[in-house]
Amino acid sequence: MLFDAHNHLQDPRFGDALPEIIETMQEAGISKCVVNGTHEGDWPKVARLFEKYPEFVIPSFGLHPWNIDQRSPEWSRHLNQFLNNFPHAGVGECGLDRWIPSPDLEAQHAVFRTHLKLADELNRPLTIHCLRAWGPLMEELRPLTSFPKMLLHSFNGSREIAQELAKFGAYFSFSGSFLHERKSSLREIFRNLPPDRILLETDAPDMLPPSKFQEFPLKELNHPANLQAIAQGFTDEIGLSSELTAQNGARFFQFF
Repeated sequence: MLFDAHNHLQDPRFGDALPEIIETMQEAGISKCVVNGTHEGDWPKVARLFEKYPEFVIPSFGLHPWNIDQRSPEWSRHLNQFLNNFPHAGVGECGLDRWIPSPDLEAQHAVFRTHLKLADELNRPLTIHCLRAWGPLMEELRPLTSFPKMLLHSFNGSREIAQELAKFGAYFSFSGSFLHERKSSLREIFRNLPPDRILLETDAPDMLPPSKFQEFPLKELNHPANLQAIAQGFTDEIGLSSELTAQNGARFFQFF
């Protein structure tokens, strides 16, 4: 069994090819995947994908930090509605990002706190995006007295940050882009993470893996069926099986 812990099948770049893409994913051995909403406009698309493929798609609803300037005044109420309507849905993708100059970090913090609170109160898995903002993220997490289940998607922090997050119960997902030769230091960090906390992801249609792991070329997009080759590269590099990562995913997202 292969499990994709993070993708964006609702992305308009997939267009009319999406049904064929999902069929190819299933033929490649992917039995489930988490589809992450990133703004209010695409939450209904994520919901429809779950309704069409209920045994295949796990929905997750959140505001990506790049998109928070698009939020409506009622965004948190809308998010609550989606989470209540889909009781097995996750929270996210959400988080903090200093790679972009806008939206400003103060606004990102406020939005992220809402996601943290909802995930904790509703006991939902939380998918976190963090890019060049590990200090601000830890400032949010360290004062907490209870933690939601957290997945650091495409984790690219330091070994020290990973160790501290692991103490908070965090999980970490490995992206195919980490198989690029220049990412050797990240692969070393994953070799030292708790094996029962590691998941695999594609982040499709983004985060292209090296060309030899692109078994399903898709016009410069990352085809989610590339997870099949990514899983083999992960096993060769990290020494863990894709079956283990799928078991970790089942435990984290509570599907069996």
